Order: sequence, then structure tokens, then C-alpha cells
Amino acid sequence: MKHARITALAAALFIALGAQAQEAVRPDVGKPLQAAQELIKAGKFKEALGKVREADAAGAKNANESFLIERMRIAAASGAGDMDTAARSFEALAASGKVSAADKARMAESIAGGYYRAKDYGKAMQWGQRYFKEGGTSPALRTLLIQSQYLSGDFAGAARELMTEIQAAEKSGATPAQDRLNLLLNAAAQMKDQSSTVFALERLVTYYQKKEYWVDLLSRMQRKPGFSDRLVLDTYRLSLATGSLSSAADYMEMGQLALQAGHEEEARQVVDKGFATGVLGTGAEAERHKRLRDLVARKVAEAKAGQAAAEAEAKAAKDGNGLVKLGFARAMGGDTAGGLPMIQQGIAKGGLKRPEDAKLHLGIAQVLAGDSKAQATLRSVAGNDGTADLARLWSLYARRRS
Repeated sequence: MKHARITALAAALFIALGAQAQEAVRPDVGKPLQAAQELIKAGKFKEALGKVREADAAGAKNANESFLIERMRIAAASGAGDMDTAARSFEALAASGKVSAADKARMAESIAGGYYRAKDYGKAMQWGQRYFKEGGTSPALRTLLIQSQYLSGDFAGAARELMTEIQAAEKSGATPAQDRLNLLLNAAAQMKDQSSTVFALERLVTYYQKKEYWVDLLSRMQRKPGFSDRLVLDTYRLSLATGSLSSAADYMEMGQLALQAGHEEEARQVVDKGFATGVLGTGAEAERHKRLRDLVARKVAEAKAGQAAAEAEAKAAKDGNGLVKLGFARAMGGDTAGGLPMIQQGIAKGGLKRPEDAKLHLGIAQVLAGDSKAQATLRSVAGNDGTADLARLWSLYARRRS
């Protein structure tokens, strides 16, 4: 199949160029070139190159004869895989002024492909760039160029091409290809380029949302300098929402953190899910898991008994901290209809210790409620301690979820 493709491509090269040369040629040039053409049609490229050299040996060639020789040489050399010879013929033909832009692009495409098949990725990259300089637009050649850049070690060049392609796809409303995003991720890893890595991961979770992508993205966020420990529970929440919470230790820690935050019903849901999926309740730690489940059940009962008094106290307070906390606890426990208004009342009341946290929690609650205002709320979250990063990731999750 590959041989047939090369044969067809080589034939197309000299057929397309043939119309450019109509002047008569001497027999000692024309006969070997005619023989070379027949050999090319038969797929005998090396023999064809021999005939081209025979024609080239004729003395005192005029411009037209030289053009015909190079035309036949590039066709034969492309088929034979002699890309250095094809490249030299290209330059000679391009300098003649007789080759159209479309034909130059086609020749550059052939040369780039030949170098790529020969695993000379540096030259494949150069000729891929030459193809686009000559006006080529083939997506397949862009793929070849990007792969050549990557395989030749030009990770920065590959990343630039991939960024351009991905952003163009998004601008047109198309979904960037997963293999392109993964290639960008790999190139960024080779360069240790954190910005490009996050760019790729954020789009992977937006368009493809595999568990592994979320695990990587959340882990990177938590390793950022300045990320606050108080946001660990919020991170677990997103991990649970995206299906990337998996270990018994994570379920246990999330349940315990929810209890400490006064989110008893949320803790119950987390622990129940751990048991339902078989992550909790088995293995050497099974008894410990059961003790946590019992503790959570007691705390839920105590919270229900004191709920009315806690809400009254929060409403009577001068600031909105209590209302935000109780409202978010209700929303995370599944009662978004009751929790959202309380969070909003608390924010409106003011005097908040951590206003960005309050906006983040309002946005999370709105996401879980399917509220269309969630994106605007999450975009408004600021802070360099992780709140803005978390808001952005919740926004990506919400975009895919909707």
C-alpha cells in the first residue's frame, strides 16, 4: 500500500509539472527522460534515477532541458526515498520560476513525507514548515509537522503548533482532538512547562473528563506554592464529584474533615458512598471504617436536634459568617434549595472573615443545584491561596456537567 501511494505521488509530481515544458529537447536528453518516466510508472525508481543521470550527462543543456531533468529527478528521487536528491531538485525547480505555488506545496509535501518515513525528523520538520510557507493547508501535514517536531526534540515548536491548532478548534466551536491534547501534555512535560501542562489538562477534563486527568490536575493544584490547607475539603469535594476519589484513606479523611467543618450530613453521604462502592468496610481497616460510620450517625442526629437553634443564632448575628456556613452545610448535604438562600443572605449581610471562600462555596452550591448563575459566581472568585484555582476547576467541571 505504501509503495502504491509513493508511486502515485511521484507520478503526480511529473504529470503536474509536465505542462510547464513544451519546448523540444534533444534526443540524448529526451530519450533517457522518456525511459525514466516509464520506469517511474512501473515503480522502478532507482532505475529511473539512473536514466535521469544519463540525461543530465548531456552537454550544453538549455533551460528547458534542465527543467525537465529536475522535474523527472524529483519524481524518481521521491519514489526511491532519496530525499536529499529530491530536496536539491525542488530548489532548482523553485528557482526556475516555472512552478506554480500549488505544485511547490505538493513537492514539499512529498519531501516532508519521505524524510518522515526515513525517520529523519529534523528534515521532515523543515520541509513540513516549507510546505506551509508555500501555501499548503493539509491537516495531515500539520500532524506530520507536529510529530516531527516532537520526535526531533523540538518540544517548544510542537507545543506552539499544538496550541495554535487547539485554540483554533475551540474558536470554531469544535472539540480539540484528544491525541493532540495528550501530545501537548507530553511536550509540556518534556519542557517542564507548568503553564502548558495545566492548559492541556484543563482542556482534557473539559472535553474528555477521564478520572486520570482530574487526579493529575487536582494534585498539581495542591502542590502549588501557597495552596491553603483549609481548602483540602473543597478539593476532596471536587475529586468526589469527578469520580476521582478512590482510596479508603481519602474517603475516611474527607468524612472526618466534613465532620470537623460541621457538615454532618455531607460526612454521612461520603461514608455511605464509600461503603456502597466497597471501598470502605473491607480489609484490615474495616472496623475503623465502621467506627467512623457510627460516629457520623451520632453527629447527624445531634446536628438535627440543634439545627433550629443554630439557624436562629446565625440570623441574629451581626455578620453573615454563620449563615454562609450553615447554608453551605445544607447545600452539601443535598438541600440546595434551602442552603442557597442562606449563603446568599450571609454574603449580603457582610462582615465575612473569608469573602472569597464564601463566593467559592456559593458557586459550588450553585453547580450542584444546576443554577445557571454558577459560572458567573465562580469567575468572580479571587485569591492566590487556591480559592481562585479551585473556582476555575469547579467551573470546568460545571461546564462539562451541563
